[in-house]
Amino acid sequence: MKKTYLILFFFSLSLSFAQITESELKEIVNAEMKSASSMMSVEVNSNTLNYDVTYHQLEFTVNPADYFISGKVTTTFTALANMNSITFDMANELTVTSAKKNGVTMTFSESGNNELVINFPSVVAAGTTASVEIIYSGAPPVSGFSAFAAETHAGTPVLWTLSEPFGARDWWPCKQDLNDKINSIDVYVTAPSQYTVASNGLEVGQTINGTNKTTHFHHNYPIPAYLIAIAVTNYTVINQTAGTAPNTFPIVNYIYPENNTTTVQNQLLQTPLIMNLFETLFEPYPFKNEKYGHAQFGWGGGMEHTTVSFMNNFSRSLIAHELAHQWFGDKVTCGTWKDIWLNEGFATYLASMVIENFDGNTAFITDKTNMINNITSQVGGAVYLTDSEATNVNRIFSSRLSYNKGAMVLNMLRFKMGDTMFFQALKNYLADSNLAYKYAVTSDLKSHLEAVYGSSLTEFFNDWVYNQGYPTYTITAQNWGSGQSKITINQTQSHSSVSFFEMPVPIRLLGAGGLTFDTVLENTANGQEFIISVPFVVTGVQFDIEKELISKNNVATLANGNFELENAIALYPNPVSNEIHVQLPSNVILNKITFYNSLGQKVLENNSTNFSVTSLSSGVHFVSVETSEGTFHKKIIKN
Repeated sequence: MKKTYLILFFFSLSLSFAQITESELKEIVNAEMKSASSMMSVEVNSNTLNYDVTYHQLEFTVNPADYFISGKVTTTFTALANMNSITFDMANELTVTSAKKNGVTMTFSESGNNELVINFPSVVAAGTTASVEIIYSGAPPVSGFSAFAAETHAGTPVLWTLSEPFGARDWWPCKQDLNDKINSIDVYVTAPSQYTVASNGLEVGQTINGTNKTTHFHHNYPIPAYLIAIAVTNYTVINQTAGTAPNTFPIVNYIYPENNTTTVQNQLLQTPLIMNLFETLFEPYPFKNEKYGHAQFGWGGGMEHTTVSFMNNFSRSLIAHELAHQWFGDKVTCGTWKDIWLNEGFATYLASMVIENFDGNTAFITDKTNMINNITSQVGGAVYLTDSEATNVNRIFSSRLSYNKGAMVLNMLRFKMGDTMFFQALKNYLADSNLAYKYAVTSDLKSHLEAVYGSSLTEFFNDWVYNQGYPTYTITAQNWGSGQSKITINQTQSHSSVSFFEMPVPIRLLGAGGLTFDTVLENTANGQEFIISVPFVVTGVQFDIEKELISKNNVATLANGNFELENAIALYPNPVSNEIHVQLPSNVILNKITFYNSLGQKVLENNSTNFSVTSLSSGVHFVSVETSEGTFHKKIIKN
């Protein structure tokens, strides 16, 4: 989504050339929040909920040298209820001179509350389709990060728009809430003939009329108002081709002439390569019947307008981020600003996967490390926003939470589920007819992940998406007899909203001569003990060397102590919920194991090394383990 440069979070990260630099992330984030002030009490406009927009014909007349717009907007809609009038979001600074319905002049009023109300002489019945035409003009409001800008580059005027999240109404009468997508649009931009126009969809044609030129674009996919955009200046156009023959489509790049250098041309060569990667990982480009492209504009970073991302520069990381949005943000769009991570977390993680696939695992680990360091620079913060936070543009576009934490949550889901299930779930999510070219909320993604995973992810989403903070792990490994090691996992939490972060924990055990043994332990309780087989004597232990988890200040140590038979006999997991395992050295035979409650009463007896303890009541139990080498006494906690 939008990306500019504002009040961003300063985090010191040492990044190599391959990584997204601190300044690049700031640019991405700021451009995405560009059009709104730091606090805006923007809620769903209840006055626009009684109709569904199906088509816009947008006719704009602009001159990049003037901060002004004249327009005619023709909107086809279907009434969802009986309607005596229709309301559009429109800035107070714009002035309407004419409003018609089906060609008949209507009365109208501008409420002073950034609304235009058109009155109908008779009721438009629910289910009826009608069309209204609005002629308007004005200088759009300037709010520090205006949705409409007229500036210069190298002394040449340039005009561009950037409406995310709340700015579409600033330059045309629209319905800008995240509850309606327009089925298709035609955009006609009239400007002085020396300029080139960029907009959504395919360019249909150009018409010269005196000193002006009208450029016509058609976009035949559903689109929300905030992703409609225009840009006008003396662009140089660089054409490329993407896709695999015969299913190819154009990439159209609109570049400032002074930037049409060998360096920029080489940077643009990355676009088809990244497109191929994303198509391989997920599905074909969602707008392949039209185009993809870039249009250079004046804010730092970029903005993923459907089929034409507006870009300040053409770094690989920015190209990757904005292209990723065409799937996650443009095809499937976050249904509320509380769910913004479905756009920004995905785009950030896909840009990180470009590093993984193009630069290798070491660079990928470095990028994840940088994200983790930023996430854990503060103790709190959730991925999912509260109602109040969703009106704060700076919080919506938080680089730490919506971008980096959202991305690392996806990385942890991938680690937990495995690549096959993770990517299949995302393919299903993108292909879901209830979501594709429509809106999605966090629960929609969760349902698709669970359907493939085959288990509930409620605990994961509660810990990592809806609540706040991160864990700090303490890992202790100990040699535990011949060919075995006992690993104990403890954690503390940075924020009180989460009592325990359940997660698979990756651990590497080290041996003499450079030997390594990797294991992943399902950590569900504090103080949890695991006894695992290791083909060497353990001389050291490392935690999460691939940087799969969000965590901070972790400690991994090798415990000293002589091995004794008493210690080699263990019951795990402890605490236990369902099945318990009896760990014995290979030369020891189990005769019988007996459980006693806190009153000393025998409650369970078995002679197997693996069996169910579901019949035990919750609490502490004492256990007698009778073996060929004697009887040993243990204690377990039943959950």
